[in-house]
Amino acid sequence: MVNFNRCNWAIKKSVIRSLSLLLLVVARSASAQTDATSPASGVVGQVFDSIKPITEAGLHGFFQLLGNQPIAFVLLALALGTLIGKVSFKTISLGSTAGTLLVGIAVSMIAEAMYGITYAIPSILSSFMLLLFMYALGLRVGPQFFSGLRKGGLAFVSIGLIVWSLNWVICYFGAKLVGLAPGYATGLISGSYTITAILGVGQGALASGAYTPPPGMTVAQVGANMAAAYAISYVLSTVGIILLIRYLPRIFGRNAVADAKLAEEEYSGGAVHPVPGAPHALAMGFSPFGVRAFAVTHKRFIGRTVSQLADDFPEAPILRVIRDGQIIDLNSDPTVQNNDIVTVRADVDDLILEEGELIGPESDDPLARNVPMEVADVHIGSHKLSGQSLSEFGQIMPGGVAIKALFRDGTELPLGPKTDVRFGDVLRLTGPDVALQRTAKQLGGHAILPTMKSEVLYLAIAMLVGYLVGIVTVTISGIPFALGTSAGVIMAGVGVSYFRSRNPNFGGPVHEGARSFLQDFGLNAFVAVLAANVGPKVISALGGDTILWLALIGVAGALIPPFVAFWVGVKVFGLNSIIADGSATGARNSTPGLNAIMEESGSSVAAVPYPVSYALTTVLALIGGYISMILS
Repeated sequence: MVNFNRCNWAIKKSVIRSLSLLLLVVARSASAQTDATSPASGVVGQVFDSIKPITEAGLHGFFQLLGNQPIAFVLLALALGTLIGKVSFKTISLGSTAGTLLVGIAVSMIAEAMYGITYAIPSILSSFMLLLFMYALGLRVGPQFFSGLRKGGLAFVSIGLIVWSLNWVICYFGAKLVGLAPGYATGLISGSYTITAILGVGQGALASGAYTPPPGMTVAQVGANMAAAYAISYVLSTVGIILLIRYLPRIFGRNAVADAKLAEEEYSGGAVHPVPGAPHALAMGFSPFGVRAFAVTHKRFIGRTVSQLADDFPEAPILRVIRDGQIIDLNSDPTVQNNDIVTVRADVDDLILEEGELIGPESDDPLARNVPMEVADVHIGSHKLSGQSLSEFGQIMPGGVAIKALFRDGTELPLGPKTDVRFGDVLRLTGPDVALQRTAKQLGGHAILPTMKSEVLYLAIAMLVGYLVGIVTVTISGIPFALGTSAGVIMAGVGVSYFRSRNPNFGGPVHEGARSFLQDFGLNAFVAVLAANVGPKVISALGGDTILWLALIGVAGALIPPFVAFWVGVKVFGLNSIIADGSATGARNSTPGLNAIMEESGSSVAAVPYPVSYALTTVLALIGGYISMILS
């Protein structure tokens, strides 16, 4: 093998020195602030007294603080990583996930190399954060998941097989070609695939005696080789795959945002409204119906009750009656008098052209004009209504309630006069809150309004079920097979979203702000903890010329397979570039990569094929890791 010892040591020292600059300003600033601040009293003084020993120790003390307070480490990595991720060079940026990973690894490497401080944050924290991300992602893509399977199942499976087989060939035969010792190939597969469980499979082969080390090597040495190869390839492949997946469409001359919009239209079946339970499902949006107020002066209105006027003018129902500055209760079916102010809702054109002449002059009375409009999903629970057409319902129902969309089995149907309504359908209605509640009762259901409901109950139950399903393991010929907790939880999110799209009573709409927070924070916190624990292993592997071979083979095994699979998906199967990208990152088991393409495209549609290729290659990668250990 080529001897890179001198070059490698120089690189090592240069890397560590460069990374030290990342936090030098922070440490000096903290130390200077302590010197310049006089002792305080009370609670504030106690806080500074506890920080003083750390700041007096300078940079060393700062790294000790991060080691003693892992939460501080995670938050620092999140903050600096997000800032670095926003830095753009010629429209290319790392993104928050890759930035957090790099900062976390840099901090942990500096602490290990310069001060002998090894960070070890409990993995339960990172595991839980990852599961939160997967659940939130499942909520987002649930309604599209099954249609995605029908549209591109074969292509997604083929992409998964391409990525897995190429990765195995590159890592196993690459290690064999350059003469790497036993254990390195399995570690390379595990790290380049970012599947830690492959290390467990390899260790299982060693522990069971299925693989016996050659003379002169111990089981511990083979295990150390696996860990070193895993650490080096994991770090490089994680960063590399984020950048590759993020910019694959651009490399092939595609516009990620434009292609994502096309994919959303394709997988939505032409629907223009979010399905029930989905984020933004109950956003008001544009409505052709307007609200206007008029002072009653025409004889056709004076002396008639509100119910009589509703029968006479169904296209312009009365929402409110104002008399002498007071709101009249419509439930008493009041008689409209001269100079009353009535608020009506109708088509904008009709309101402008006709209603003023029909009722009287328009009024600017704020009490009459400020009628809040709501959006609600109502599940049809009355068999008597089944079979009626929308023309029988009317474009605007009593109370000013208008039909915005109709869903059947989670799929939006076109609104036409002959479109029939069936038991179990979901109507999306707009109108005043009181009128919506009244209409929902007539339809045999109740109005699901855009309120901030707690998601904790659904989150806990769904994640628990998904987690338990994911840990169910079947061992065949010494190889453990399991769906995996990540895949189990994302499918739980898909299931919750799927049922909500068919019956909004099952949890109602997901608040997009809360869902988006879980998705972003969960993934980046997971990456921060992972970086803290992997960094020291990278330092221990920085020796000899082996590291360069591990880096080269690991990066090749991580990036070449998804690149080839993406090309096959676009050119052979004719997939949309964002769908092909999502399938490729699923086949590579790269959750951070998925987040990167969602950020780049401004859409979550890339997550539609992700669980399919992810679940397939998770199983295949475990088998391949076991075989690579046996063949070593």
